[in-house]
Amino acid sequence: MRRPKGIKTNKSVAKRFKITATGKVLRSRAGRRHLAQTKNAKRLRSLGKAVVVDKTDAYRITQSLPFSHRG
Repeated sequence: MRRPKGIKTNKSVAKRFKITATGKVLRSRAGRRHLAQTKNAKRLRSLGKAVVVDKTDAYRITQSLPFSHRG
């Protein structure tokens, strides 16, 4: 079977970012994967929370995720 033509979602981007209902792009913080014993608890808690991507990068991310935003 031949795959139908059309736009595709970039799956590597879809796994790394999340689009909120208002259109903001969220990302996870770096630095939590390993060497956690040297980081204090306050720092590890803040690394676990998602943060909003800078607006200069958000445009490129939303272009890679065509079905997750309006327009």
